[in-house]
Amino acid sequence: MATLIEVRDVSCAKDNEHTIFSKLDFDVNEGDVVVLQGKSGSGKTTLLKCIAHLNVYNGRILYRGRTAKSFGVPSFRTKVFYVPQKPSLLSGTPRDFLATVSSFNSRKVPRSVSDGSGLTYPIEVAKAWGIDEELWDRNWSNLSGGESQRIALATAVGLNTAEVLLLDEPTSALDPQSTVLVERFISNELRSPESELKAILWITHSEEQGRRVGSRLLRISNSGCEEEARLLDP
Repeated sequence: MATLIEVRDVSCAKDNEHTIFSKLDFDVNEGDVVVLQGKSGSGKTTLLKCIAHLNVYNGRILYRGRTAKSFGVPSFRTKVFYVPQKPSLLSGTPRDFLATVSSFNSRKVPRSVSDGSGLTYPIEVAKAWGIDEELWDRNWSNLSGGESQRIALATAVGLNTAEVLLLDEPTSALDPQSTVLVERFISNELRSPESELKAILWITHSEEQGRRVGSRLLRISNSGCEEEARLLDP
């Protein structure tokens, strides 16, 4: 299996006196679902932002053996895609947002395109998770936390450009039934020959979810990370 992400001696600090984490070393390989766990404040979200090239860090992070700058950061972010736990409130509607991000030159046309009214595959993904299409035409501010979370994740999956998804507690606002729908769909995407998706880093505080979705478990602390060698339960 190809190595997609290499993290080498990576450190990140709030300032000169406060280190968030240091000396992180691990790989993410094709087919991996790496579950990230650790105490609050250990730097899990910060690590995903570093990998996505959204935070300043020391050390080396490579995607397919190259730096983000060598790809061009916008192009890199279409391949290594960060999905925050709480999508920032944006102006307009999710459909407006989808049309905007899909128009960027760094993005390719996804698997299914509608007849001029916008991209349809992200909307199809969201429908599978219980999101009616009319919600895409509501303002973000009028959506619940669970609705906005599913729509943001459906956009990331449905654009079908990312080889690596960086998921920050993507089901934290969902009920158990919706959580299972999301988990199963993403697992199927990882195995689908039509999908670009090849690996996932997934932050969760739930040990049960970690066992359901993960193939590897990485525990983050301020002084580094420790990987459990065993595979998680299928």
